[in-house]
Amino acid sequence: MADLTGKVALITGAARGQGAAEARLFVERGAKVLITDVLETEGKELAESLGDAARFVKHDVSDADSWDAAVAVAVSTFGKLDVLVNNAAIYTMKPLMETESAELERILKVNLIGAFNGIKAVVPAMQAVGGGSIVNISSQSGLEGLMNHAAYGSSKWGLRGLSKVAALELGLSQIRVNSVYPGPIATPMVPYLTTGPGSFPNLPLERSGLPEEVAELVAFLASDAAGYITGAEVSIDGGLAAGKFIPRGM
Repeated sequence: MADLTGKVALITGAARGQGAAEARLFVERGAKVLITDVLETEGKELAESLGDAARFVKHDVSDADSWDAAVAVAVSTFGKLDVLVNNAAIYTMKPLMETESAELERILKVNLIGAFNGIKAVVPAMQAVGGGSIVNISSQSGLEGLMNHAAYGSSKWGLRGLSKVAALELGLSQIRVNSVYPGPIATPMVPYLTTGPGSFPNLPLERSGLPEEVAELVAFLASDAAGYITGAEVSIDGGLAAGKFIPRGM
C-alpha cells in the first residue's frame, strides 16, 4: 500500500471516473488533494465528501492562467504541492477521414497542451519543497495505433513524448515524471464498458479494468516508494500491450 501521508496533490479531471478514484485513494492514504475539473457540481460534491483533506477548484487545463490559479489555491490551502496527476482528458472515437482539424485541435488543447501547461505551472512549487512527482495519464492508444483514434491517439502519443522530456529535464530538481497507460477501464468517459469476469474476453485477463486499480498504480508512483522511478511507462491494461491474444475457444 502506497503511503501518501503528508503529501499534497493536485489531480485534474478528478470530478468522476479515474480522477475521482485517485482523489479518494490519495485521501485514504494520507494526502491532501486539490480536485480540479470543469464539472463543478460533481467536483464540489466529491470534495465535500472527503472533508478537510480535499478542496475543489473549477479549472480549465487548456488555460495557462487557470493553472496558475489552481496551483496558488493548492499552496495557500495546504501549504505546499508535492504531486501532480495530469488526468484530465476528452475522448472521441472517429475514423481519420471523418475527423476535422478543429476536433483534433480541441483534443490536443486538453489532453496534451493541458498537461504541458500543468507541468510548467507546478515546477516552481515542487522546487520550493525539494522535489515532487508528476504522473501523466496517457492511454493504450499512446503506445500503439488504434483504429478510429486519430485525434485521441495523437494527443496520447504526444503526452508520452512530453513525459520523457520532462523526466530528463526535471530530474536535477528531484521531480520525477512517469506516464501511465490504461487499457479498457470502465468509467463514465467510455460508457459502453462494463467490468467483471468476461466483460472483455479479448484480453488475457478477460475483463475491463476498474478506476480503483488505476488509482493504486498512480498512488504508488506518487509515493516515496517509487523514489527511484522516473521516465517510466507503465501499462495497466489487462495484458493488452503484451501482444496478440487468442481468446479461448478460437
